[in-house]
Amino acid sequence: MTALYERLGELLTIVLMAVALGMDAFSLGIGIGMRGIRRVEVLRIGVLVAAFHLLMPLLGIVAGQYAGELLGGMAKYVSGGLLMLLGGHMIWSSLFGSEEQTVDYRSFLGILLFALSVSIDSFSVGVSLGMFHGDLLLTVIAFGVFGGIMSMLGLLLGRGVGARLGEYGEAAGGAILLAFGLIFIF
Repeated sequence: MTALYERLGELLTIVLMAVALGMDAFSLGIGIGMRGIRRVEVLRIGVLVAAFHLLMPLLGIVAGQYAGELLGGMAKYVSGGLLMLLGGHMIWSSLFGSEEQTVDYRSFLGILLFALSVSIDSFSVGVSLGMFHGDLLLTVIAFGVFGGIMSMLGLLLGRGVGARLGEYGEAAGGAILLAFGLIFIF
């Protein structure tokens, strides 16, 4: 009976960690979705976020404690900086009608930047997971599934809200990304 409780506790911990790591993908997905996004793009972004939420903890586990200490403090600054740049660009192009976009969130590079920015904290978690003797495969799969699903839910929610905001949707989405970038840094 004690083994059952320990296993349930481990599963609950894994789910809570996966949800916590997926929350930034959900929140930031709202910001990207407010800019206007098609359903097929939601699926592409969700799949890439899920892949990054699988890959980053695995890389963290492999990299070990040294890399975690080296990048641990910098990870939030890198992620926050990327989000601030993406959000600032969205606000700029929305307010000033820039015809030229340097980052298209529907392009592979834009999706890659988004997926990396919401998954970089999974790397640090992966380093920590390498020190435990739990079910690492289940944990990493849960991170990927929750990260992908939560990013898609955020994108769809943002898409619905963005359609109602009209031309200000992009600026509002950029403000959300900029705010989360600042939160990550500070």
